Amino acid sequence: MTKLIHAFYNMDTNAVELTYNDGSVLTIDCEEVENHFDVTNGQMADLDWLLYNVPMEYASLVLSGEMENYLKGPALHGIED
Repeated sequence: MTKLIHAFYNMDTNAVELTYNDGSVLTIDCEEVENHFDVTNGQMADLDWLLYNVPMEYASLVLSGEMENYLKGPALHGIED
């Protein structure tokens, strides 16, 4: 069974890089995710916080399909559009 062991946000490429125990790497293009969901400035602030602080949680939202539900929730950092 392949297990996720590390997530890293690469700000040079604006991507989350996931490393698995078998050595495989999955890259999530954050700009593509944001364009798909047409995020607002407030939502962007929340997503940026996730990327910089807990990139594995960001990746989990993308991979599980829960990103849309997350974005429908209340803003976490008080920035309103």
